[in-house]
Amino acid sequence: MTGTVVNVAAICIGSILGLVIKRGIPERVSETVMQGLALAVILIGLQMAFQTRNPLIVIGSLALGGLVGAAIDIEGKLDRLGRWLESKVGGNGHGEIGRAFVAASLIFCVGAMAIMGSIEDGLTGEAKTLFAKSMLDGIASVIFASTMGIGVIFSAIPVLLYQGSITLAAGAVSPYLSPWVVAELTATGGLIIVGIGVTILNVNGFRVRVGNLLPAIFIAAAVTMVLENLKL
Repeated sequence: MTGTVVNVAAICIGSILGLVIKRGIPERVSETVMQGLALAVILIGLQMAFQTRNPLIVIGSLALGGLVGAAIDIEGKLDRLGRWLESKVGGNGHGEIGRAFVAASLIFCVGAMAIMGSIEDGLTGEAKTLFAKSMLDGIASVIFASTMGIGVIFSAIPVLLYQGSITLAAGAVSPYLSPWVVAELTATGGLIIVGIGVTILNVNGFRVRVGNLLPAIFIAAAVTMVLENLKL
């Protein structure tokens, strides 16, 4: 769990620094930085998405995952959790903390680095991958917190639960994560990250309900494993 603990600490420290810096950043500068960050998030998402070996798996997983996510209303539950956190820390009630929490949580949790780094930490005790991720997340949290607010710091909670759970279950999960499975899982997660970037840009209030798409990641992994076993 060493890598995950360091990752969580980096997010918390970065968020605090971002909140301090925010006081001295003009609004026009914050907006410009946010737009640049959104474009960078889209680029990262696209790079991940292009790792797919079979786009049909990604398309089908997103469609089915979206149906499952909408049915159980993952986005709504995340938003309600964010509003609850906002009420506890004295937010203004307009959902800024909820949006920051959702966006930062998805960005920090989705991706091959989080999954493979957690498995590496759990199986070998080596946390080099998660240490590298901690540096990236720490820098990102400074920027996120300075532009989106205190909600970013709460993203450390799902990171702890998500990566920690994978680390603890690494012995059971790792045999099923072949390079093909990781590629399709990463590609599907990459497109979800593109959706996060588009939402952060906030063009005409357009919002991708990325929370409802989360099941697609696990569906992509499951479908790929089935096809791999069938030699298709």
